[in-house]
Amino acid sequence: MNSIIENSDQIHDIAVLDSIPINADRMTTASHAVAETQAAADITAASGIDQAIESFVGPIAQAFSNVVFFELSIGGVGIPLIVVWLMAAAVFLTVYLRFQPIRGLKYSIGIIRGRFTRKTDPGQVSSFQALATELSGTVGLGNIAGVAVAITVGGPGAALWIIIFGFFAMTVKMAEATLGVKYRKIQADGTVSGGPMYYLRDGLAEIGRPKLGKFLAVFYAIATVIGVIGAGNLFQANQAAAILVKATGGDSSFLADKLWLIGAVVAALTALVILGGIKKIGQWTSKLTPMMAILYFLSILVILVMNIGEIPHAFALMFTGAFTPDGLTGGVIGVAIVGIQRALFSNAAGIGSAAMAHAASKTTKPATEGFVAMWEPLIDSVIICTLTSLAIITTGLYGSSSEDGIGLTSEAFATVAGWFPILLTICVVLFAFSTILAYGYYGQQALGYLTGNSKKADKAYQIFWILAVIVGASMSLESVIAFSDAIFFLMAFPNLLGLYFLSRILRLEILRLRKRIDVGVMREITPAELQVGMGDHEPTAEQIKAAEAGRRRKRDKLRGVRDSLKAKKLERAKRGD
Repeated sequence: MNSIIENSDQIHDIAVLDSIPINADRMTTASHAVAETQAAADITAASGIDQAIESFVGPIAQAFSNVVFFELSIGGVGIPLIVVWLMAAAVFLTVYLRFQPIRGLKYSIGIIRGRFTRKTDPGQVSSFQALATELSGTVGLGNIAGVAVAITVGGPGAALWIIIFGFFAMTVKMAEATLGVKYRKIQADGTVSGGPMYYLRDGLAEIGRPKLGKFLAVFYAIATVIGVIGAGNLFQANQAAAILVKATGGDSSFLADKLWLIGAVVAALTALVILGGIKKIGQWTSKLTPMMAILYFLSILVILVMNIGEIPHAFALMFTGAFTPDGLTGGVIGVAIVGIQRALFSNAAGIGSAAMAHAASKTTKPATEGFVAMWEPLIDSVIICTLTSLAIITTGLYGSSSEDGIGLTSEAFATVAGWFPILLTICVVLFAFSTILAYGYYGQQALGYLTGNSKKADKAYQIFWILAVIVGASMSLESVIAFSDAIFFLMAFPNLLGLYFLSRILRLEILRLRKRIDVGVMREITPAELQVGMGDHEPTAEQIKAAEAGRRRKRDKLRGVRDSLKAKKLERAKRGD
C-alpha cells in the first residue's frame, strides 16, 4: 500500500511528472554554464523566484491537498473520498434520469446541428460552438498523459474503468448543462451570465433553501476563480512549453532558456481571442477542436493499423484485467488515482464547466443543451481515451517501457517513425491553447458572479489571465499548481450537492423535452434559414423584427386570455351575489 501511495503522490499532478524533469535538467545545465551569460542569470533568477514561492506555498498546498484528497481505505486500497462523491452522483443521476446516455442520445443529433433552435433565441453561441468550447477545455493532457499513467499503475484493466466512468459522466454533464441554461441570466445587451453559481443560488431558493444556495454559490465561484488559474492556465502553459522544448532538442534547444518567449507567443494568441468574449472563443474552438481531434484520431489510427493484429488481444487484456481480482485492484487504483482526473481534467463531469459553456447557447428550452452536453464525455473519455489506451497496449510498451505519462504515449507514437511524436507535440500544444481559452471564460463567469458582472473586474481578469500564461510557461510553480488543483477538485462538492437538490426539476425538464419530441410538438424550425445551425447563427435585421412581432402577438394573445378569464370570474362573482 505504501508503494501505491507514493505513486499517487507522484502522479497527483501530471505537471510534476512531465515538466519538472525538463526544468530540472535545464537548471542543472545552467548551473554548470558560464556564469557571465545572461541566459544563466535569467535562469538563476527564475529558480530563485521558484524556490521562494515553493518554500512559502508548498506546506500550505500540501496540507490543503491532504484535506481535499482525504482517502478511505477500501479493501486495503486508498480511495480519495472525492472519487466516491463523484461516482455516487454519476450513478444516481444516470439511474434517476432513466439512462439517457443510452435512451436519449438519438435526440441530440438534430439539436447539435441547430435544427430545433432559432437564430433569434436568446444566447450568444450555437449548441455546436458550446460543445466545442467545453470539449476544448477537456480534451487534452488527461487523454494523452492521464490514460498512460492509469495503465502504468493499474494495467490495461484500468482503461476499462475510465471508459465505464465516462459513460456515467455523460449524465452529469447533461444535468449541468440543462440547469445552466434554465437558471442563466440574459443581460440587457444580450450577453449571458450562467453556471453553477446561478442554479445553486436561484435553484435552491426556488425549492425553499435560499441561504444554503447563496453560500454554495459564493463558495463555488471563489473555488472556480482560483482553481482554473492552475488547472486551466499555469499548468497548460507550463506543459506546452515543456513539450516544445523536448521536441526541439531538450537542453540544446534554442527555446531551452527562453520559455518566457513561448509564453509570450501563447499569451499574444490568447489575447487575440479571449478579449473578444464568448463569441470569439466559440468561433475559435469550433474550428480548433475538430481540427485537433481529427489530427489526434488519424495519428492513433496509424498506430492501430500497424498493430491491427493486437487489437483483439488488447481488448481482452482490458476486460480480463478489469474483472479479475488482481486486475480489479489495479483498475480501482487507476480510477482512484487518475479516474477522478478523467472526470475533471478529461471530461470535467462534476465541476460544472458544462453549465457555463452551454448557458451561452441560443435556445429557449434548457434540456436541449443537456442532450448536447452528453456527447462531451462520450467523445472525451470513451472514444479518445479508448484510442490512447489501445495505442499504448497494442504496442506492448505499457509493460516494457520505463516511461509513464506523456512520455509513454510519445514512445507509442515513435513506433511509427522517428518524426511521428512531432504530431503528438502539435496536438498537445493545440490542446493546451484551447484549454486556456475555455477556462479563461469560466474564470470570467465566476468572477462576474462575485463582482456583479463588473466590466472593470472582467477586463482586469482578462489581462491577468493573459499575463499568467507567460508566468506559467517560464516558471515551474509546482506548489501553486498543486494548490489550485486541489481547489479545482473542490468545485465538485457544492456543484454536485446542487444537482442532488435540483434533481426533481432536472428530471422534469429532461423527460418533458423527450415527450415533446416524441409526440411531434417540438419540430425542426422552419424556414431552414432561421435555424441556428452549426456556424453562422447571427439573425438578420428582418428576422429580429419578425421575432419581436411574434413575441408581441403572443403577449397580446396571453393578455387577452387573462382578461377574458378575469371577466368571466367577475361575472360569476356577480351572479353569485
